[in-house]
Amino acid sequence: MFNRQILTNLRQWVKSENRKPLVLRGARQVGKTTAAELFSREFDSFLYVNLERPGETGFFNRNLPVRELFQAIALSKNIPAPQGRCLLFIDEIQNSPEAVAYLRYFYEEMKDLFVIAAGSLLESMMSKGAISFPVGRIEFLRMYPLTFSEYLEAMNLEQLSSAFSVVPLPQYAGEALLKEFHTYALIGGMPEAIAAYTKNHSVIECNRIYQNLMTSFLDDIPKYARNHSLALIMRHCIENVPFEAGKRIAFARFGKSEYRSREAGEALKTLERAMLIYLLQPSTSTEQPIIPDLKKATRLQFIDTGLLNFCAGLQQQYFNMENLQAIYRGLLAEHIVGQELIATSEDATKLPHFWVRESPQSNAEVDFLYLYRNTVVPIEVKAGSVGTLRSLHQFMQHSKHDMAVRLYSGKIDLQECETPDRKKFRLLNLPYFLASQVEKYLEWASTQVIG
Repeated sequence: MFNRQILTNLRQWVKSENRKPLVLRGARQVGKTTAAELFSREFDSFLYVNLERPGETGFFNRNLPVRELFQAIALSKNIPAPQGRCLLFIDEIQNSPEAVAYLRYFYEEMKDLFVIAAGSLLESMMSKGAISFPVGRIEFLRMYPLTFSEYLEAMNLEQLSSAFSVVPLPQYAGEALLKEFHTYALIGGMPEAIAAYTKNHSVIECNRIYQNLMTSFLDDIPKYARNHSLALIMRHCIENVPFEAGKRIAFARFGKSEYRSREAGEALKTLERAMLIYLLQPSTSTEQPIIPDLKKATRLQFIDTGLLNFCAGLQQQYFNMENLQAIYRGLLAEHIVGQELIATSEDATKLPHFWVRESPQSNAEVDFLYLYRNTVVPIEVKAGSVGTLRSLHQFMQHSKHDMAVRLYSGKIDLQECETPDRKKFRLLNLPYFLASQVEKYLEWASTQVIG
């Protein structure tokens, strides 16, 4: 059981004056149940209900008053009189619309009870109208695979973990952290894969887990799909996502199929609701608000880079290359950075955008757009020299501020640059592994004097 950042969020939830039942949202196997069980150690009593077990859905089908329902659950767990602070955890809540409805009554009639629910198919069930959460009576938290920071803790790398949190990073830690980030990019952040890797540092041991994860995702497809035809298209999509991840995609003929845009689009958007993929939107904005351009091709992000490596047969490349930018035409470096930015975003409902400029004369694309102090900061993931950052220069030429970020395999550095049209700007160079720390380093850079 790994310490997860979400435990900090859960402790903040407990202290909230207007605490509501909390729903954890996330794909299968990202650690929702484990996080709740870890959190339960901070309570006097813990009641666990798993609604994938046929006998446990019956609690919510009897139309009992909420306090009698609670007593029925407690008695079934041989805890007839829960003492002190009690946490009730309802797992796989998407299997019972009645359980979802009861969340309102826990909020209204049992405010002293701490209630957490979790589900891996929630978005799909909500979109189909199978369940509907009571408006204003619950709150949500999203959960993702382990971040690099969580990986360091899971691997018991205490010194590196401490150094990682220091801004600016101590010079002695840079090389070791880059090496660990290379390993993290190889195995990814799925908890079971990391648990296997901690035992004997064997990627081969992880492969069985990756295979089981893909099998479970495929087995879940009938639960996501509204009909058999969509299920077939979704199966094709998820089998081909690892080969298209990191690229801009067209829905029509996705994965070298004959499926039309509407068919593949519905399948991919259903997989996105299941949090197995993310469709990152392009934008032409250089300032707030960042407005997505829905006429332009999206970029595909898979749930986890380790799973992507396994499915696309990329693992061996990690042992032959020292630079992430050299693997899979640089797409893997962008993908793992995207995974970090998604998992550590303060607003879990908003995915990162990327910037495009498409014209007959020239095209430009910046990997990510980052909101910082009401400005839109461009982030490029690139190993080349500063002079090769043509797209970044184009963005900064049209931007009203003077800060840009490059993530690469080098050291922390803040330098003054100039676009071909002579506009000066500051470029914050950070090693890849600091992707989740961009906010803190922008704060740091704002206090530095160049020269």
